[in-house]
Amino acid sequence: MQSPLFGHTEQQSQDRYTVQNPQLLRVALTGHDDILARKGAMVAYQGLIDFDGEYQSRSQRTARARTGEGLDLMRCSGQGTVYFANLAQYVHVVDVDQEGLTVDSSYVLALDSTLHTEVIAVDSQYGISGSGKYQLNISGSGKVALMTSGQPLMMQVTPDKYVTADADAIVAWSSSLRVQMQAQTHASGVRQRRGSTGEGWELSFLGQGFALVQPSEVMPPQHAQIGPGLGAQFGVGQHGVHAQNQNNAWN
Repeated sequence: MQSPLFGHTEQQSQDRYTVQNPQLLRVALTGHDDILARKGAMVAYQGLIDFDGEYQSRSQRTARARTGEGLDLMRCSGQGTVYFANLAQYVHVVDVDQEGLTVDSSYVLALDSTLHTEVIAVDSQYGISGSGKYQLNISGSGKVALMTSGQPLMMQVTPDKYVTADADAIVAWSSSLRVQMQAQTHASGVRQRRGSTGEGWELSFLGQGFALVQPSEVMPPQHAQIGPGLGAQFGVGQHGVHAQNQNNAWN
């Protein structure tokens, strides 16, 4: 049998994480280095691999219930090679170090089990809860595989050049950056997207680091609710920006 398909063979690499192609991740397991991956993201594997779909710590369950943010993970262990993908999104491997990484959990494909994750609240000038309000902070030493819809843009943030990104398009940023959620509109019109421009909420980043933006926008943050009723949507109550969880991690 002959076909150009036979040109898409396995990448030969000694690296633990290998981007097999722009939309497919290859992870090598040696029996001593479990990884955590998005549930349902495995598309193929070789060797003796065990998948535990019940993995979730008590603190993760609590944070997910309170904020809606979190990861549905499976623990992958054993010896062999596993391939991961999700909706043919583009895959990018990031080395997490002491700087730390803050990311929307919906863009995480896989990460080393040695990394620590916690849900944090992003401050909002107007107290709007929704997409971009609660994020996942990843710290420690290890690798994480992120996904983007399309090829992303990496923007450098410096003390003399801050970056502002659409809250619906931001994927991740350096945890050391200061973040402010805002809308370039009159306060009286804060509950709707800016006039007829189609633009809505923004995140401004200040300090030293980077911000990763994808060329695609998800559901506007004002259409997402955390907790019941309009109070949660507009920052009122225990899930609002003025509540006790402001700028704190959920435990």
